[in-house]
Amino acid sequence: MKKRILSSLLAMTLVVASITGCGAAAEQAPAADTAQTETQAQPEAAPAETTEAAAETAETTSDEPVTLKWALWDVSSTVYYQPLIDAYTAAHPNVTIEMVDLGSTDYSTVLGTQLSGAGSDFDVVTIKDVPGYVSLVNKGVLEPLNDRIAADGVDLSLYNGVTDQVTIDGNLYELPFRSDIWVLFYNKDIFDKAGVDYPTNDMTWEEYDKLARSVTDTTPGAEVYGSHYHTWRSTIQLDGILDGKHTIVDGEYDFTKPYYEMVLNQQKDGVCMDYATLKTQGLHYSAAFAQGNVATMNMGSWFIATLIQKIKDGEYTDCTNWGIVKYPHADGVEAGSTLSTITALAVPTSAPNKDAAWDFVKFVSGAEGAEVMASTGNIPAMTNKTIVDIIASMDGFPTDDASKEALITSHTYLEMPANDKSSEIETVLNEQHDLIMNEEVSVDDAIAAMNEGVQAVLAQ
Repeated sequence: MKKRILSSLLAMTLVVASITGCGAAAEQAPAADTAQTETQAQPEAAPAETTEAAAETAETTSDEPVTLKWALWDVSSTVYYQPLIDAYTAAHPNVTIEMVDLGSTDYSTVLGTQLSGAGSDFDVVTIKDVPGYVSLVNKGVLEPLNDRIAADGVDLSLYNGVTDQVTIDGNLYELPFRSDIWVLFYNKDIFDKAGVDYPTNDMTWEEYDKLARSVTDTTPGAEVYGSHYHTWRSTIQLDGILDGKHTIVDGEYDFTKPYYEMVLNQQKDGVCMDYATLKTQGLHYSAAFAQGNVATMNMGSWFIATLIQKIKDGEYTDCTNWGIVKYPHADGVEAGSTLSTITALAVPTSAPNKDAAWDFVKFVSGAEGAEVMASTGNIPAMTNKTIVDIIASMDGFPTDDASKEALITSHTYLEMPANDKSSEIETVLNEQHDLIMNEEVSVDDAIAAMNEGVQAVLAQ
């Protein structure tokens, strides 16, 4: 049973009781700049039709009993692991999935150590972030999946360009099953009070800047900020990669200049909060939006989960009337182009049951697994109209059509594509971002330092 797949990636996590602040030292979810450690409520069982569909369509690689060992983290607080297993084993009763929790804190390091040692018997491993993925590929401990993908006719276009960005030397070693995208959150009450139309799903950055300014109020003690930028470099630097002409690892960063200038001008004019103050106070983006005086905020869709839950709990009372729209874009760029992060599955070279492991990876990362993910309020890496409808109909999600439409993207760009120098690159970029936003150096001088520093790293 195949459904028409839309060209999109979703991002949304519904049930999150707490959210870990995202350090500015890295840029991938779930372990870096946009990292989210989620404590999630228990989900309802996956819909019967989802399990039945999986049973009808999945092909069992063998009828012999097999146990697959799956390396992952935070089993007790992650709601989608067991439903994915239940749906798969319903179609493959001969398969048993054994989850092995390696913990979230040093997951990538621990996994790399275990896979590099003798006697590792993991069949499936979860890949937490792109730097961890690159490290494992460089160690030679992951199976290339190209031949299996071709043999089984897996359509990589359904991942909307993401798999291209984690292809290394022509080989793909993972398939994503979860994703988060960046959207624009907004407080409808602020726009209603100002008599200004809501943001739309097709705004250029110039239109967005004008809109943010139109609802700004700089009256002391009654400030309304038209926009808000968390202190991560991703909130500004990565706005410039949405034209598909640049990445954050190229070694040339002149493309970031218009975005830095826009935000610095907003900061000067009181349209957004002062970066230095945010850093000093350590104000989390969720707390800023919850104050009720932030009109718009660019942020990853993982915040939807926190927002819904905090409103339900009565903790957030000043931002209950909210919505989302697609990320703004540069002139000439298709609406719906946005940033994303992924979580993926891979098969180790040492896996005892590679055929069965691949079948499980293919299921979890495919359309059937996506429906299971959505049924638990979480994020599939590929989606179709059914998935969009499931997520948009969840209790607490905005009821307006624009918010639902915001889930459909035209193209997604990874915050950090595969590069074995990503950590060193980020060190350079984070340092210069901080200097720019604190207005300690000019934008031009900082960009020159980025270019020189990253090119030196790439030349090593």
